[in-house]
Amino acid sequence: MSAAVLRDLRKPHFTALPPLSLYVHLPWCVKKCPYCDFNSHERQGELPFEEYTSALVRDLEAMLPSIWGRRLASIFIGGGTPSLFPAAQIDALLSAVRARVPLEPGAEITMEANPGASDAQRFKGYRDAGVNRLSVGVQSFDDAMLAKLGRIHSADEARRAVGMALDTFGNVNLDLMYGLPGQTLAMARADIEEGAAMGTPHLSAYQLTIEPNTAFFSKPPELPDHDACADMQAMAEEVLHAAGFEHYETSAFARPGHRCRHNLNYWEFGDYAGIGAGAHGKLSFADRVTRHEQPKQPREYLKNNSSIETKNIAPRELPFEFMLNALRLVDGFPADLFSARCGLPLSLIESQLETAEKKRLIECDAQRIRPTERGRVFLNDLVGLFLPAKE
Repeated sequence: MSAAVLRDLRKPHFTALPPLSLYVHLPWCVKKCPYCDFNSHERQGELPFEEYTSALVRDLEAMLPSIWGRRLASIFIGGGTPSLFPAAQIDALLSAVRARVPLEPGAEITMEANPGASDAQRFKGYRDAGVNRLSVGVQSFDDAMLAKLGRIHSADEARRAVGMALDTFGNVNLDLMYGLPGQTLAMARADIEEGAAMGTPHLSAYQLTIEPNTAFFSKPPELPDHDACADMQAMAEEVLHAAGFEHYETSAFARPGHRCRHNLNYWEFGDYAGIGAGAHGKLSFADRVTRHEQPKQPREYLKNNSSIETKNIAPRELPFEFMLNALRLVDGFPADLFSARCGLPLSLIESQLETAEKKRLIECDAQRIRPTERGRVFLNDLVGLFLPAKE
């Protein structure tokens, strides 16, 4: 390897910075679901809405020197259950963001909502505050499945919430899960077909997985086996394709023109600032890429002396981090995106790309690198080829 390449390996170099997004974490929910490993906390009494909003603004202000002069392409308000927050607080938050960081014209502003914490008046308030895309966590239209998942809403409440969201926003994502306890292929198909018929321009279909530090991990339910879940995934792709959806990421399907811009920025290894309890972020500078993490517990986050933990990503780790995201995209990524996002030459991973191609896990040409159908099935094996060698 040449001395010039070795210098590039030691220190990334960016001629232009990636697009920038903002993630806002609102950590409270009504009830913790047994499969959930997100940083969410069951509501205990009255929530400190105003105090927390002030902490978010304080947090953003502390980040301004790191993002000065950049524009936000998207904002995503996730949780927890963000729809527990009054519209007035979402309005105050977004007004504070706009006053401090310029937004790109037509910036996508997404907010998550759960059917058990939704009403039409609140949705209208979020829209008036500037939210222009809603993501509704339905998970299933089967009451028995919802009960097994510990969800607090019914199937009919889910249908009403999606209807209200479409009436208010139009630009709506619907979250569904498959591979649920006791679920058959026919049951999964019924969910996907009903979701496709709801009229939302975006649908996310996730396989239920058991994660550490969850109630399901401590007491695992009996789930469909690997082959059954693979059949459910194939069914979802078939049904949604027939309904006019484009499958553009492992779990994401969109009608033309409605891909989630915020999530695409993640998958294309763009930058994002993270504010709120337990929020993570990634920011690029002229000669380095950093990650930051907020204090996880809301009570710690609310303290004025709470501090952001920031660290540089070692250059040798950047190829794996990039591929971990970009290879989730069904159509892959432009070949020059690697250098644009990592600040490193593509030649650094030439041998790994050749291995992946020989294993029929990717297809490469001068313009694009994309996972094959085999590569999508064995995605973990594909991404693992780019793990940094042990020093």
